[in-house]
Amino acid sequence: MSSVKTDVTIFEGHRNFRLRLLLSTLSGKPIKITKIRSNDMNPGLRDHEVSLLRLLESVTNGSHIEISYTGTTVIYRPGIITGGELTHNCPTNKPVAYFIEPMLFLAPFSKKKFSIIFKGLTASENPNDTGVDAIKWGLLPIMEKFGVREVSLHILKRGSPPLGGGEVHLLCNSLIPQPLTIHALDIPKFSAIRGVAYCTRVSPSVVNRMIDAARKVLKPTGVEVNITADVWRGENAGKSPGFGITLVAESKKGWRIVAEGVGKAASLPEELGESIAYQLLEELTKSAVMGSYQLLLTLVYMTIGKEDVGRVKIHKSQVDESLIHNLRDIQQVFATEAFLKESTDEKEDEFMNVSIKGVGFTNVSKKIA
Repeated sequence: MSSVKTDVTIFEGHRNFRLRLLLSTLSGKPIKITKIRSNDMNPGLRDHEVSLLRLLESVTNGSHIEISYTGTTVIYRPGIITGGELTHNCPTNKPVAYFIEPMLFLAPFSKKKFSIIFKGLTASENPNDTGVDAIKWGLLPIMEKFGVREVSLHILKRGSPPLGGGEVHLLCNSLIPQPLTIHALDIPKFSAIRGVAYCTRVSPSVVNRMIDAARKVLKPTGVEVNITADVWRGENAGKSPGFGITLVAESKKGWRIVAEGVGKAASLPEELGESIAYQLLEELTKSAVMGSYQLLLTLVYMTIGKEDVGRVKIHKSQVDESLIHNLRDIQQVFATEAFLKESTDEKEDEFMNVSIKGVGFTNVSKKIA
């Protein structure tokens, strides 16, 4: 960053903590986040948030982070994204996906290729947390649409909650100047349902029970259903017993919609397989081109694309409080607005088009290199 004093963008609260740090890193603009859980009994940053700040410091050069004594205020002055090879130990109160997701926003615009091994939980019982398989099946195909083709995620060890012990390797060999502009206005027809059912340190029959229950629900759809069994044993199975399933609806054009779940203590594998299959069908009825959790990556990539208007079709139910907060934060940092327009076609009255004009971001990290 230049030595010229830049205006600091100020945010309040812990909401969108990761997104705000990412927008700051991509734009090169410093931010200040105040009142982080200031009214809580236990105020300030949590372990996973401090861990994320350390990770950002490791993959950038010249970043400056100041945390107040109480942990309720953070000042972040971003450096240049440098990437490289490193290992990151993640705290067990969040799965490794919490740390992998932000890296997908930064990795293609780095000076060097990203090669990071994350150690910790590979799944979480919290439905708001993303699992590793959902990133692999849901987010990497989205990156491909924007021109980031050489990115992969390898699960070296599974780590079920609560003790974890998993290892995941993120590799990004695509270094691009800026994302491609996309126009995704046709609602895709999903032609196949794939997925993976896994277990660690429990009987392999658990996996087959999940697969059979999910197949039973999905059979009436008439599309091909192919769910892989993934049984982990010994050292590679982490430190805790557990099981989970991730299902993906796939279109011929490469769009995907994901549903996932992890078995809780004393829950039946059949119940999990069935409920995630229904969850996928519900997600399909409430989605257009992509699922809700894939939207954020799409919106940020559209924002930092070249100075052209990108468009994507979404379902009206995807316009929720979370989306509005995300768009506000993007506007505050990049000063670009998203335009939501209802579909003119009567058959598509449940859908809206989101248009964003790219800010013409270019990968400065490579130039400095």
